[in-house]
Amino acid sequence: MRHSIGPALSLVAALMFFALLTGPCRVEAAGAETIRVNGSGSALYVMRPLIKAYLKAHPGVRIEMEKPLGSSGAVKALLAGGLDMVVSSKVLKSEEAAQGGISREYGKMPLVVVTGKQVSKRDITTKELEDIYSGKVRTWPNGEPIRLVLRPDADIDTTILAGLSPAMGKAMKAAHSHPGMIVAVTDPESDEAVAKTPGSLGTAALSSILVEKAPLNVLALNGIKPSVKTLANGTYPLAKDIRFITTKHTPPATLKFIDFIYSPQGRAIAGKAGVLVPVGR
Repeated sequence: MRHSIGPALSLVAALMFFALLTGPCRVEAAGAETIRVNGSGSALYVMRPLIKAYLKAHPGVRIEMEKPLGSSGAVKALLAGGLDMVVSSKVLKSEEAAQGGISREYGKMPLVVVTGKQVSKRDITTKELEDIYSGKVRTWPNGEPIRLVLRPDADIDTTILAGLSPAMGKAMKAAHSHPGMIVAVTDPESDEAVAKTPGSLGTAALSSILVEKAPLNVLALNGIKPSVKTLANGTYPLAKDIRFITTKHTPPATLKFIDFIYSPQGRAIAGKAGVLVPVGR
């Protein structure tokens, strides 16, 4: 039996809207225009410094950003009128576009391999990952058991890590088939599980370390440290996309905020948060 962390992926609309209304992270200004944003947990980390900078220059705006619904859940809420914009790590599906979703590319951020702080390892190879996720290797060099923190089968982190090599794809399938595995649904839940689980190994967005200061041990991959620079020069292979999803009904106040995100100032802020934003976007 696997241990699933967080809500089920198939959230009903009522639960999504409840989450939107009751989450803990809300930035408000009295009598302000309201912008409701949600999406991928890792992308929402990047939104925090962008929101802070935007509100400093636009005190008459109110921005609501609740607990992450994930890319798919947030797009459903957007199309149902429960959100004004979505920051997503997934490509917009054809049926979502047919329902009115409009996607705009933004950038990429490194997906990093992480352990808890108690694990002394500093670098890991693709071969080591293949052996660990397949179950061939079950302990760290000091004999401590390795506890994998997985993301769901359909999660983008799972897809990206599986794409590291053909053998890694098979290893990921093997890991998800093993009983008793820890499966974290959202990025914050995964970060917390890795931080608190002895001998843990999982993945996280670089933004969680740079913005949220998550207490995680970031591993170099095949000797390459994850960074915006190594992602840009092509030496670091694991990356998560960031794109913004809107509709034709997106309010002007939200479009103005998105313009700021794509501005030179917004791109610079995102860069410090671990995002590679191509010039011209």
